[in-house]
Amino acid sequence: MIKKLLVVFIAVFSISSFAQEGIASPYSFYGIGSLKFKGTVENRSMGGLSIYTDSIHVNLRNPASFTGPNLASFNNENRPVKYTIGGSYTSSTLKSSSGEANVSSASVDYLAMAVPIGKFGFGFGLLPYTAVGYKLETLNDEGQTKNRLNGEGGLNKVFAGLAYSVTDELSIGVDLNYNFGNIRNSAIEFRFDSDGVPLNLQSRENNRSDLSGLNLNLGVSYKKMLKNNLELVTGATYTPESKLTSQNLRSFSTVNIGTAGREFTIATVDVDLEDSGLQETDLVLPSKFSFGAGIGKPLKWFVGAEYTFQKISNFGNPLYDDVATETIYEDGSTFSFGGFYIPKYNSFSSYLKRIVYRAGFRTERTGLVIENNLGKESINEFGISFGVGVPVGEFGSNANLGFEIGRRGTTNSNLIQENFINFQISLSLNDRWFQKRKYD
Repeated sequence: MIKKLLVVFIAVFSISSFAQEGIASPYSFYGIGSLKFKGTVENRSMGGLSIYTDSIHVNLRNPASFTGPNLASFNNENRPVKYTIGGSYTSSTLKSSSGEANVSSASVDYLAMAVPIGKFGFGFGLLPYTAVGYKLETLNDEGQTKNRLNGEGGLNKVFAGLAYSVTDELSIGVDLNYNFGNIRNSAIEFRFDSDGVPLNLQSRENNRSDLSGLNLNLGVSYKKMLKNNLELVTGATYTPESKLTSQNLRSFSTVNIGTAGREFTIATVDVDLEDSGLQETDLVLPSKFSFGAGIGKPLKWFVGAEYTFQKISNFGNPLYDDVATETIYEDGSTFSFGGFYIPKYNSFSSYLKRIVYRAGFRTERTGLVIENNLGKESINEFGISFGVGVPVGEFGSNANLGFEIGRRGTTNSNLIQENFINFQISLSLNDRWFQKRKYD
């Protein structure tokens, strides 16, 4: 009962918190924001590796993981019902050729549940998919503010997935995702008088896009026992290209810039986007394919690698085609390598021997290319991660802690490099709902 009450409390807290998911990255200015969801804490602690599936953790990257063979400890009758919730805190140092600044953000990253139904498995959940959060200023030759850009919001995802065990070794699954959210941004291009003094009244452009759309994620997982008690694990997912509908609003405001740069709105005029065909636009969610394989000893160790390809070059946003953001999109990709080690999963004498130790690294081409008069730069990302899984209750329930250090972007061509430290925590709770009654 305590566990069920805890889950209800977490659900209420999380739903109220998703609208406040945080990010502080200048690169969230582009597209529909920076990718927020990169897997569970367990995945991210292994460099983002998501091909491994088991009976006590929810794998949100591959819907085929919602099912699997029944457990011997459950008399081969069923599998546990799994709940999971995860959150993170990120501290970043933004570095440019002229200086650096420190920013931080915190968020709830996912809330999900997986329920066994015989050979089937059902999963559902809620998570932020992308996030927008930036406050940027550019300076003129005299060191005065020339442009000011602000943005917030992001894209969330509600999903429901169904998986089926073709055999004890092979499972397939599909997720249906409903994507929704909004992005709000504003821009001021400061004007000056003949003496180079900023005018008291400035003009600010305001934009809002309300996004919604459906897409699918298909998955397959295959495990095969080899010689010497070794197990081969493979997995693949495919997300077809889909579209988001964007309902757009644009206005212009006359603002007074007060002390400390505060903006006071004097008057606002709405723009008729219908005449230009921009009131409702379609955005492309690019297709994505991932494949990975690994080997290990069940309940002891595992090591694997995964490659993900995403057709980001197809992305576009007609609302901002007339804005010189100097942005190009290229195809993106990610390579992940990692694994885990358990000293002795069933040790009675040592709690430390039952802890899961994880590590990995990843390299990523984000697909974002920024071009200016100093050159053209692809925005890449790199991360090294570590983590532990600590037993906290019956049926394999555990708390997972993760730590990642990494870098995004570059200081070349007068751009910004983000050096970040990311702390993650999750609860993976398991319960037994379905049990055959036995009579003497």
